[in-house]
Amino acid sequence: MMKSTKFGLALAATLTASLALAHGGATGIVKERMDGMVAMQKAVKTVTPIMRGQVDYDAEAARAFATSVVAHSGEAMTELFPEGSGGKPSEAKDQVWSDWEGFEKLAMDLEILGQALFEAADNGLSHQGGSGGNGSMMGGGTMMSGQSAMGGMMGQSDMNMMDLEMLVSMPAGALFTRISQTCSACHTKYRAESN
Repeated sequence: MMKSTKFGLALAATLTASLALAHGGATGIVKERMDGMVAMQKAVKTVTPIMRGQVDYDAEAARAFATSVVAHSGEAMTELFPEGSGGKPSEAKDQVWSDWEGFEKLAMDLEILGQALFEAADNGLSHQGGSGGNGSMMGGGTMMSGQSAMGGMMGQSDMNMMDLEMLVSMPAGALFTRISQTCSACHTKYRAESN
């Protein structure tokens, strides 16, 4: 639960600070992808208190968040990064294009995690008793204990170790953590810091 809190808050703070500055002067596809990031930032901000346990768990809110993640990830994300769309006011680093496979993998992983969260929303923040038996594997908030956002960032994504069926058996809180880690890994490697 603590990891969800930290990643959710870090993601919301990072997106809020950078997107407020970055939109100045953006047009075309750069503005379109920035708008998508703003939509995800708003979705994170809305669901974070739920995932932190500050308010009652709401499966519909988790599904709404998951819908936003899916809408702005996978191919919907990668097609907003055509070759030559870097440079100011974009904050995309050149690594987006020089490491396209890594960038694309994170975008696809994010989509899979969003789909899984949509399906797993009724699982709650954590398994309470007999709900598929995977609850005991969740000790650190994810099934891949020992894996970090850096592992995903370096192209060692965990999605290839799991299928959607396995992911949907996880608690929604663990999936939120995985989504936060994936966003953070992508931002760390592929997004320039705001000045």
